[in-house]
Amino acid sequence: MTTIGEALISLLEAHSVDTVFGIPGVHTVELYRGLARSRIRHVTPRHEQGAGFMADGYARASGRPGVAFVITGPGLTNTITAMGQARADSVPMLVISGVNATDTLGKGFGFLHELPDQRGMMEKVALFSERITEAAELPGALARAFALFSSARPGPVHIEIPTDVMVKPANGLAAALSNAAPPAPDAGAIAEAAKLIKVARRPMILAGGGARKAEAPLRRLAERLGAPVVETTNARGLMHGHPLCVPASPSLKAVRALMAEADLVIAAGTEFGPTDYDGYGDGGFVLPSNLIRIDIGADQLARRPVTVAIQADCAVAIEALLAAIDPAHSAGEDGHGRAAAGRKAAFAELSPAYAAQVHAVEMIRDALPGAIIVGDSTQPIYAANLYYDHDRPGGWFNAATGFGALGYGPPAAIGAALAVPDAPVVCLTGDGGFQFTLPEIAVALDSEAPVIFVVWNNRGYREIETSMLDVGVEPVGVSPAPPDFCKLAEAYGISAERLADIDALPQALRHARATGLPRVIEITVV
Repeated sequence: MTTIGEALISLLEAHSVDTVFGIPGVHTVELYRGLARSRIRHVTPRHEQGAGFMADGYARASGRPGVAFVITGPGLTNTITAMGQARADSVPMLVISGVNATDTLGKGFGFLHELPDQRGMMEKVALFSERITEAAELPGALARAFALFSSARPGPVHIEIPTDVMVKPANGLAAALSNAAPPAPDAGAIAEAAKLIKVARRPMILAGGGARKAEAPLRRLAERLGAPVVETTNARGLMHGHPLCVPASPSLKAVRALMAEADLVIAAGTEFGPTDYDGYGDGGFVLPSNLIRIDIGADQLARRPVTVAIQADCAVAIEALLAAIDPAHSAGEDGHGRAAAGRKAAFAELSPAYAAQVHAVEMIRDALPGAIIVGDSTQPIYAANLYYDHDRPGGWFNAATGFGALGYGPPAAIGAALAVPDAPVVCLTGDGGFQFTLPEIAVALDSEAPVIFVVWNNRGYREIETSMLDVGVEPVGVSPAPPDFCKLAEAYGISAERLADIDALPQALRHARATGLPRVIEITVV
């Protein structure tokens, strides 16, 4: 007899899942029955939050959904933080959990891992949550999840299976595969957008995380229009080094000025979230008055005033715009000059400390070309989110925007390294954030993921301390003493070194990469 637990593994294989992140427990044993015989790799984190963050990093690096297996109750609540981050950043994540036996649910009998309403709780975080009660329901639930991932704005989905349901027979279950795709761009909307483009003389483009897979058409559109391209954090890596690229935050006054001078703004795959557009909380961002907005989600398009809304995948919509633009259309006024002036003015807004930290990030990029840099909430990440030009589309992401979960970097970097094993992967984290998920470095060794963990050790939460000082609050609670990270790494069997001079970082990175093993590099900051 094939149980539902066994069938789940076969169905996930049919949906091209090759990796799951999870910690088994007595409430999920049956889900593991078919795993050892499958082609799916199981990665065991040290905490369920790590499972979620690894699934997130895997998804961002690969473009495929990250999958986590967790137990009912505390296993699932431990994963909620990672699901919140995935929802904020539109990351496809499938969390499959157990739940107590069907006839005990909601009764308050006090069973192990019992929650009053586990699914009700998850519906507040997940895009949707489903409970499986019969074998026949499983293929459809998975199909709905994967259809959402491929056709709409993605995020976390939760499926729970009661312990008494996992063991039910499920012979002959076939996967309900989906070929769901985003809606095609409306021809009328494309035509209206083309009319606006025709008369614009100072166009510009805002690129967000939804445009990460649209580099080639985005580049052609920018060049065709002579439009500077401003990139939010999750769009960094697009058009690296291009004279029209402005890799700077719209929270900066210079970027806002560039937007204000434009007579047409095309926004591709960006939600206009405050962490990207009002990072200083000054309320100075003004939505462009002449705005073409491209987004895969109808809900996003409805949230703000727009001149023309195009619901579609960014790459498809941009290709449609290119086809609709008059071949004789001439580029706008001095796009290269406007972009260059915007870059210069934006970088000039950075404090000397931030400019130095951006230089440190550039050292990483230049020492390891094509690397995926996964960040935590630490000073160099904040600095580079304001201004930094990465050299790999989709290769710069972190948790310092959106939900802002501290401790994201180390496990997410492991997920990314497992998803793209040929790419160098660097986790850039601070001494405070590293301690949130430090035990996960052991997973890098277990799973042969050669992540280079770069620890910016300024002995505390310096970004928070600065925020307190800026508003006249005497700093409290911002100086937790860090451990000896090198000794801790070595205790896990991972080599480590401490740098007192930032100029030694490039050679240390190249050496770490050459070993093909995970490594910790600690930078002591005075």
